[in-house]
Amino acid sequence: MEYQVNEINASEKEVEIKLSYDEIRESIENEVKKQTKNIQVPGFRKGKVPKNILKKMFGDALEYEAADKVATEFFWKVADEKDLRPIGKPAMTSLDFEPEKQLIFKVKYETIPDINVKNYKDIEIEVPDFVVTDEEVQKEIEYIIKANQTTETVDEIGDDRNYHIEVEINRTDEQGNILPDTKPEKLTIDLTNEQIHPQIVENSKGKKVGESFSFHFTDERKQKNSDGNEEEITENYYYTAKILSIKKVILPELNEELVKKVTKDRLSDVEAFKDEIKKDIQKYYDQRVEEITRSRLLSEIIKNNDFTPPQTLVNNILEEYLKSEENYSKQNKIPFNREEARNRLFRNAENEVKWYLIKEQIQKAENISVTEEELKEYAQKEAEQTGLPLDKIMNYYKASNQVERIIDEKLFDFLKANNKIKRVDPKTLYPQKEEINEQ
Repeated sequence: MEYQVNEINASEKEVEIKLSYDEIRESIENEVKKQTKNIQVPGFRKGKVPKNILKKMFGDALEYEAADKVATEFFWKVADEKDLRPIGKPAMTSLDFEPEKQLIFKVKYETIPDINVKNYKDIEIEVPDFVVTDEEVQKEIEYIIKANQTTETVDEIGDDRNYHIEVEINRTDEQGNILPDTKPEKLTIDLTNEQIHPQIVENSKGKKVGESFSFHFTDERKQKNSDGNEEEITENYYYTAKILSIKKVILPELNEELVKKVTKDRLSDVEAFKDEIKKDIQKYYDQRVEEITRSRLLSEIIKNNDFTPPQTLVNNILEEYLKSEENYSKQNKIPFNREEARNRLFRNAENEVKWYLIKEQIQKAENISVTEEELKEYAQKEAEQTGLPLDKIMNYYKASNQVERIIDEKLFDFLKANNKIKRVDPKTLYPQKEEINEQ
């Protein structure tokens, strides 16, 4: 037997195997016997047809069919003996069989690539330095105050915007005449909402229950005409709104009483409450920075060690992505385009496989692992926080993927310590919209 392995890329190989007929004679004959058991010829019992009759009827067809199965059998024998370590489903790319002479065939297969990981230290990256501002704290306080608002029924809308009004709206012409074949619509308008049309806010001021006000808005858009050219379309929409009820919004003061209510008596001091809000927002920002740091480090390391990952593994990860997105779409009644999702998610799946194989090599090179004592320390901390028995947490760690999670944390700490991470002002790093999208 002769064999030769040709590398197509880091993960894909093709082996060519040459076998003399003497090496495969017994296997070919056994396969042919299996086939002839089901052949029936008039005048002979099933499976008892003489070889010369079969040869006359089928020529070498039975041996050619047997050769395909024998080739598959020998591939796996070679793969085991020569430690080829194929993954997924190998594919026969060519088969050349000459009865009584030889069998030559090629099989393409994937394997876990041998990666010599390099350039994962001293990488320079910039990440946004998110710092909480007083304006952000104030905005959160305003949200909390609004969430604890109350209302009272009144007869008239005042000069401020702190009102909820229930109205009956009719579509009209420019003169205020209700359009035929239209129906009135009842809805509640929150005048405190900054998105409410300014005319509604302004024209409703001073109005009482039972009175009406009008407003209109202009819709400007581009639309293709019958010639296929785009043209500007401008449409005016006119409405009249009859006020059915008015509720005045009562916003609470930020005082000890509200702080105690919001924190369930944990805090009472207003300044302490503001400090906690600031810390919570900063904690969230710090988590975002950690995520961005991790993402950019991994991206640079993958770029420095790029290779073609096994498509079998990529497809497995991609299928998990697609299942998850499809289930989410079904639950939320959102249209799901599998092909669009596959194209969109392919690179993510590919990078996940790349990073998985790269990080294994870094962990080996840097001897990053978790000892039994370290695992016990993690478990002890969790036991103190949850009140669960230490031995049960240890058993859970060992039975689940917690050990891998802890190793990942240690690896990330190592990468942060051995690379140059510079925090910069988010406004100078890139446009705000781009940064939000990246998160």
